[in-house]
Amino acid sequence: MNAIARPFMTKILSLVLLVGGTALIICGVNANHSVGSEVSRFFTGSPTDKSLWLLIGGIVAAVAGIGGLMRGSKSP
Repeated sequence: MNAIARPFMTKILSLVLLVGGTALIICGVNANHSVGSEVSRFFTGSPTDKSLWLLIGGIVAAVAGIGGLMRGSKSP
């Protein structure tokens, strides 16, 4: 891979992580407000594992994407 394509591909990957992380966060929030999660919260006091994993995964992916976009391009 040449020196010009590497930073471009890194930025694309970071953007994909950011968009995917945002989508996971949205899905996690929707799952958190679902009927199944409300029933689970009523009996156990905590939301379902699915909604928690979606939120955690989305936050990690979004932070990684933001970090990749914020990092300056380095010359090899």
